Amino acid sequence: MKLAVVQFFVVSLLLSTFLFILSNAESSPCNGKCNVRCSKAGRQDRCLKYCNICCEKCDHCVPSGTYGNKDECPCYRDMKNSKGQPKCP
Repeated sequence: MKLAVVQFFVVSLLLSTFLFILSNAESSPCNGKCNVRCSKAGRQDRCLKYCNICCEKCDHCVPSGTYGNKDECPCYRDMKNSKGQPKCP
């Protein structure tokens, strides 16, 4: 009886670990691109938030590098916030 309980516990632990790994997998192509884009940002949390918003709206297009190169993605470049300033980092 004790062996069955231990086996059940071990199997449950392995399954939960596997599900945790799957849930943390990169679900969007924007995550990796925005991590690169915002790697040198002073406010990384804010940069990642807006980069991911822009990336999703622009069909997963994020300019290369950490700054500039916005001509690679016109949608990303042209998106503005409520004050008329560039929304995307």
